[in-house]
Amino acid sequence: MIIILIIFLALQFIRPERNNGSINGPHDISYYVQVPDTIKKILITSCYDCHSNHTIYPWYAEINPVGLWLGNHIEDGKRAINFSDLSGFTKKKLDHRMGDIAETVEKKEMPLDSYTFIHRYAILDSGQIQMIKDWSASARKEIGYEK
Repeated sequence: MIIILIIFLALQFIRPERNNGSINGPHDISYYVQVPDTIKKILITSCYDCHSNHTIYPWYAEINPVGLWLGNHIEDGKRAINFSDLSGFTKKKLDHRMGDIAETVEKKEMPLDSYTFIHRYAILDSGQIQMIKDWSASARKEIGYEK
């Protein structure tokens, strides 16, 4: 028990870098496709904590190993798509990700259950899911990637 306590205390000194950049940047999603205000609000509420350069951290993020776990989730989310910076995306990759967005929200795979368990306001209702699907389809046309 003492060893577990020592490990727990030692973990408190590990502080991962915070994701405290700007939501908007020179290469954010709106640089590539039109993002209506209604969609932007949904994305900020339900997606941006893990899929942008700015996370609003809950109090329990200060306690490790939870903070480390959250940091890992954020990095994974940003690797999939970072709405704040899509500068490394080709038209093909952006088109594919827009399709992924529609598919994952339709299947209710996003936002993650582990996120919405605490952040109940981030749960997407059927109307919001349809709005995201419609926006995704429109954005894919706007991207103009020819398969």
